[in-house]
Amino acid sequence: MASPKKKTLALIAHDGKKADMIGFVKDNIEFLKTFNLVATSTTGKMVMQTGLKVKRYLSGPLGGDAQITALVATGKCHAVIFMRDPLGMHPHEPDISSLLRICEVHDVPLATNLSSAQLIVKGLHKNLLKE
Repeated sequence: MASPKKKTLALIAHDGKKADMIGFVKDNIEFLKTFNLVATSTTGKMVMQTGLKVKRYLSGPLGGDAQITALVATGKCHAVIFMRDPLGMHPHEPDISSLLRICEVHDVPLATNLSSAQLIVKGLHKNLLKE
């Protein structure tokens, strides 16, 4: 069950980027413990193997990206780390585009690679210290 005081962070990774996501999670595990984590199915399963609790949604191609988009649109997700494979073909590209668009519309931080993910972690950490 999600803690009402914790902010929610979504974790998504295309197949070719799952290793990057797990490396990111391991490098930031103590910080990530301060969030309610949500993820698409396979990414969530892999993240759970690090010992973190994760609420898993459907896999991306089956609607998981759309489910996380709905969380962002309704203010229930405060940041998204989406390790995308920009060179791969994805049958659910419309859902991916929708997630990117909704994050922009609702001014929700969105990382799409390791560098931007690290910047989001630093920014979120700084904001949490202010609260």
